[in-house]
Amino acid sequence: MLSTKKEKELLKRCRKGDQQAQLEVYDRYYRAMYNTAVRIVKDPQEAEDVMQEAFLKAFSKLHTFKGASSFGAWLKKIVANQSIVAYRRNKAKQEVSLEQALPFEDSENQGVIMEEETYNPRFNLAMRCLTDLRESYRIILTLNLIEGFDQQEICEILKITPANCRTTLSRARESLRNKMMSYEE
Repeated sequence: MLSTKKEKELLKRCRKGDQQAQLEVYDRYYRAMYNTAVRIVKDPQEAEDVMQEAFLKAFSKLHTFKGASSFGAWLKKIVANQSIVAYRRNKAKQEVSLEQALPFEDSENQGVIMEEETYNPRFNLAMRCLTDLRESYRIILTLNLIEGFDQQEICEILKITPANCRTTLSRARESLRNKMMSYEE
């Protein structure tokens, strides 16, 4: 991860249109942002497109970044928002197979999720059950449990009230727990 001083200097260069600085930022954040996108859109190619669009948007809107949070957190919000929009846009167009929804089982996509996670049967079960949840539960749990957004950030991303967020998170966790228990029996 970048030190605060190095990050500020790099972002200052990016604001001036320094393509070398933008490439360095891209290289540092690419993997994490791709992982965020692929978990939401459930399609590796679409995740790549979403991530590219998100980086372009971030660089064009960099003047709005005030530094209240880390650049990575700010960028992750952009990627999550772009991913949700893309997922909803493409949802009606295509059905997603289980293999597409679980990129860690596809030999071409090894490394999308960290290797140690792929050998944990409980993690694999949770991910499989997560993909079987209805859309609103899957998205809110992905943002909270996998991407690490707090409830306030989720409210902003999904444009929902705090009460709706708490209720949906609670119901989504319960639904995931029930699915996992039914698979374990």
